Amino acid sequence: MSHMTPCPNCDGGNLYKSKKISSGGGHAPNYLPGLGRFLSTAGFHVVVCRDCGLSRFFAHEEARAKLGESDKWTRVP
Repeated sequence: MSHMTPCPNCDGGNLYKSKKISSGGGHAPNYLPGLGRFLSTAGFHVVVCRDCGLSRFFAHEEARAKLGESDKWTRVP
């Protein structure tokens, strides 16, 4: 998440980041399955460009660390 600016869509610099958001669960779909903890879903931040509206989701480091060992994710060659 260190290279957020400029916006890759419009080259703008008016970007805003949310606080930590749950990746789902309950009645909502789990967008980061297998990357959370017991009874706790993984989290992410959303970055929105005020100029064009492009929204990007960035999984927390704790969730990313589990990608290689999770059977719910496959590495893209």
